[in-house]
Amino acid sequence: MTLTEKLLARAAGKARVEPGENVWVKADVLMTHDVCGPGTIGVFKREFGKTAKVWDRNRVVIIPDHYIFTADSKSNRNVDILREFVKEQNLPYFYDVIDDPKGAWQFDASKGMLKRQYGSQYAGVCHTALPAKGHTRPGEVLFGTDSHTCMAGAFNEFATGIGNTDAGFVLGTGKLLLKVPETMRFRLEGKLQPGVMAKDLILHCIGEIGFDGATYRAMQFDGPGVASLSMDDRMTVANMAIEAGGKNAIFPFDARTAEYVDARVRLNGTNSRYEPVEADRDQKFVCELVVNLDQLEPTVACHPDPGQRKKAKEMTEMKLDRAYVGSCTGGKTSDFVEFARVLRGRKVTIDTFGVPATPDIVHDLQSTRWGGETIWEILVGAGVQMTENAGCAACLGGPVDTFGRMNKPGLKCISATNRNFPGRMGDKESQVFLASPATVAASAITGHVTDPREYLETGLCT
Repeated sequence: MTLTEKLLARAAGKARVEPGENVWVKADVLMTHDVCGPGTIGVFKREFGKTAKVWDRNRVVIIPDHYIFTADSKSNRNVDILREFVKEQNLPYFYDVIDDPKGAWQFDASKGMLKRQYGSQYAGVCHTALPAKGHTRPGEVLFGTDSHTCMAGAFNEFATGIGNTDAGFVLGTGKLLLKVPETMRFRLEGKLQPGVMAKDLILHCIGEIGFDGATYRAMQFDGPGVASLSMDDRMTVANMAIEAGGKNAIFPFDARTAEYVDARVRLNGTNSRYEPVEADRDQKFVCELVVNLDQLEPTVACHPDPGQRKKAKEMTEMKLDRAYVGSCTGGKTSDFVEFARVLRGRKVTIDTFGVPATPDIVHDLQSTRWGGETIWEILVGAGVQMTENAGCAACLGGPVDTFGRMNKPGLKCISATNRNFPGRMGDKESQVFLASPATVAASAITGHVTDPREYLETGLCT
């Protein structure tokens, strides 16, 4: 069996499963957030009763993150609905925006978008916060009411997005009926070269198979090249499996996985026991693709879908209005370090926005020094508008006052986010071009799509 099949067989209490087979799967963790949480809660109470209790209070994680830093009253109210449910159910894993459990959330627009407006428990973007807070463990099953839940597959677990109805059922029963997906294999060989990032790897893969090429399939990334990828790299790759239609993505377990997970579960006091899975030698795939990491180049996914792949060096005539780095895909510490590597000593020429994924990443950037400056100071000095209010921000568009949202028709933005369907980041007539943080940085300097290796090769990034 493949990694995904082994995981689902274990969760179903079966010796083995086959692709296409329907099985009842036990959930290890259910995650929901402020956009889908109220709907999930509504389904749960409608089907199980207004006084029903969740199946296991220690396996439910609630993370407000999407429409947080906005004056929109309905968005603010969504966070309050989550807080009320958490209090009613006595749930321990709620990463609230405010510290007062009896309070109400209200964003103060008069304070502006750049300075912190959250309490000590706030965790930021759910998919980045889940591993950081010790909720992603090898060998487990994670369901989340968000399509990019598949990011946790980086940790050798089955992680997939589900809708509010399914999530309401999981809240009440702790299980879900799933069809076992076929597995596509992506065998990685070699090592990424300077100026090329994990974002380029996944954009290449999606370009090879199309934005629907993995529909309801598992995307398994293995091979000797995996060892050269950091956990941040693996998270970036796994995150965007859904952009090819994938049910989930999954990586093998290794020492790097163990090091990351063990440190986070100790730090946060979450469950430290886990049992990774290994694929069988006779595992069968629906198809296989070999990817030589040494040969990859900076890549851009063009409007209107992630499958429209081109090399950055072939798009130099594409003028841009805006640049954006952030989200679960592109807002990690390592993403901002590579962003700063290109921007150091330079200035952006177009509106450029930076949104760290979590408060911990804000702290990293404001405390890590590069020469005489912090990473944060380097970025601000280059002209980047950096906000301390970690969250999804403009990645999902959001209310019109969302930081970095594209509110004018026709704007062209190069972004380190994960999705570029029409209207994704704001106005339906705007266009989003997906790229790595390094490519976004180079493009922000020139005002058009630019291969970041131009700056590496000229010695401007040292």
